[in-house]
Amino acid sequence: MILDGKKVSQEIRKEIKEEIEKISRQRKPGLAVVLVGENPASKIYVGSKIRACKEAGIESKEICLSESIEESELLNVIEQLNRDENIDGILVQLPLPRHIDEQKVIDKISLSKDVDGFKPENLGSLFLGDEKGLKPCTPYGIIELLKRYQIQFEGKDTVIIGRSNIVGKPLIGLFLNEGSTVTVCHSKTKNLKEKTKNADILVVAIGNPKFVTEDMIKEGAVVVDVGINRCETGICGDVDFNAAESKCSYITPVPGGVGPMTIAMLLKNTLTAYRRRF
Repeated sequence: MILDGKKVSQEIRKEIKEEIEKISRQRKPGLAVVLVGENPASKIYVGSKIRACKEAGIESKEICLSESIEESELLNVIEQLNRDENIDGILVQLPLPRHIDEQKVIDKISLSKDVDGFKPENLGSLFLGDEKGLKPCTPYGIIELLKRYQIQFEGKDTVIIGRSNIVGKPLIGLFLNEGSTVTVCHSKTKNLKEKTKNADILVVAIGNPKFVTEDMIKEGAVVVDVGINRCETGICGDVDFNAAESKCSYITPVPGGVGPMTIAMLLKNTLTAYRRRF
């Protein structure tokens, strides 16, 4: 069965819109999106987020800055947004130009407005199972997608390929909190196939086109493909979808799987931040 992230994300966005209509009084939730430079992919992502905000009833503020902006200037912009009472969430689109320290920028965002969930405090809350923190959008979206399809976590062997701060590492905590037994694999892992073939749930987030093949997947496994790569035939994931589809019980398509869920959870985090302020 296909794990249809597009369909589920639309359901979540509808729920968010309905909730905003019920609870918004003086003003609607507000999200500031900061884009530095002219990265084409980043501009597409930002455009998608702005449109999603509009559809859900969230007021968005897009701030486009020059590629050559000084780090101190960018930090000042974020500080102004921290103080803005009409802004509940701040998202700085990554990657940033090389001369800017991404972690320093993330650290500057107010904890209550960190709707990307990247600050160390929010990541710490995630691993402690503390629901007060805001969760990183892509891992949060993966868990929510699986729950909407009533996939069981407890006691399942979950293998994650990829250890990034944005996806792989947060997923460890989220799956552990749901009762899974978690194995994390990466470029230094030996005998990778032996580990993936034991996975009841396999999450692949390495940015390598069609890296995971049919012989690496356990019969009946749930496969979540986080990768977005440009291939000869267009966009493809980190899993060889055509080969793996018949082997899995569930699998996410690319596109239309994890990507839409990431945006939906950004909106959900913004709504959560708004509710906590009011």
